[in-house]
Amino acid sequence: MKTAFFIVLLYTYVYSFFMNEPNPSQILQQIAQIQRMEPGKVCVMGQGPNGPYYNLQCRENGKAASRYVPADQVEVITQHTENYKKFEGLVAEYADVIIAQTRDERMGGVKKKTRPPKFSSPRTRKSKS
Repeated sequence: MKTAFFIVLLYTYVYSFFMNEPNPSQILQQIAQIQRMEPGKVCVMGQGPNGPYYNLQCRENGKAASRYVPADQVEVITQHTENYKKFEGLVAEYADVIIAQTRDERMGGVKKKTRPPKFSSPRTRKSKS
């Protein structure tokens, strides 16, 4: 009976650990699913007789750039900019996972050293008199 309980407990622990921890290969697969992307955001430039005029605002080589977007392409380009934001988020998540793994491997189970608490008031030295 104790063995069955231990196996269930171990399975639950392992399952919850791996389900909560993002897998680097899964993140890379999600990144690979993004086929079209565009940095920046779609903005309304002004209002014309046939509706609004749009542009795509972004940064290129450290400078602000702006491109005209035809009205019939606004939805597609907006989706591309959302894909870019998703890409950036996934890359940051991938980096966080790899950094955590690297640190865990480097530490090899070594506990972090704790420092004694610091006093809020400044210490004064006693004079030798």
